[in-house]
Amino acid sequence: MDYPNDQAPGAPIRSGIPEHGRIPKYYAVKAQVALLIEELGEGGLLPTERDLAERYEVARETVRQALRELLLEGRLRRQGRGTVVAGPKLEQPLSLASYTEGVRRQGRRPGRHLISLDRFPCPPALAAETGLERGEPVWHMERVLLADDERMGLESTYVSVARVPRLDSEFTPDSSFYAYLHERLGIAFGDADERIETVLATPREALLIGTPPALPMLLIHRVSRDTEGLPLERVRTLYRGDRFSFTTHLGTSLD
Repeated sequence: MDYPNDQAPGAPIRSGIPEHGRIPKYYAVKAQVALLIEELGEGGLLPTERDLAERYEVARETVRQALRELLLEGRLRRQGRGTVVAGPKLEQPLSLASYTEGVRRQGRRPGRHLISLDRFPCPPALAAETGLERGEPVWHMERVLLADDERMGLESTYVSVARVPRLDSEFTPDSSFYAYLHERLGIAFGDADERIETVLATPREALLIGTPPALPMLLIHRVSRDTEGLPLERVRTLYRGDRFSFTTHLGTSLD
């Protein structure tokens, strides 16, 4: 196989072009628009669909399909009635670190917007998953995740009222919950079980995050425990697939 000398290690091999060389017309347009994106730079305004169709001598529907994929990949974003070049995706480490820390490391300003904070008896399914007592009071906190005021995801946290009895009066909803646990209550995280999957947002979730319902989302389920192995929190976090990627460091395992 003939690999280009300038092939980036993380790029699709042969730029995604099959060996027989036949590619869909929209994909060829997508490749041309990708080059244009590099020229324009972050925030650059893309020409209209009509202008692009004339430039590449294709139908507007062909351009529309190419732009649709670039939007889903996070290379472009809608701004008003136009389309502009998006910035790089945020990289969130797969570790027991907070969203706040991950965003700050990349020079962005983290934030959260509180949707609801409710208290109710722990239902059976939550008790079975976390090790909490069935019927004991639990908090449920739902917040929109922000980076420089851009909506990035939706976080749903369940935690025992006994562990954080004054969550509704002491905690500042737009701040880091992990920092509150550690600095105010002296609670340290020990370990967690985490599962990641790709989903589509529900209509309600899409409305809160401000994305189309068809946009792929990265969903993380996490059950955390403290250093003594006691249940601490159960979190469901939905991240925009076009604005987020995840990183981790892998070590050796001797079995």
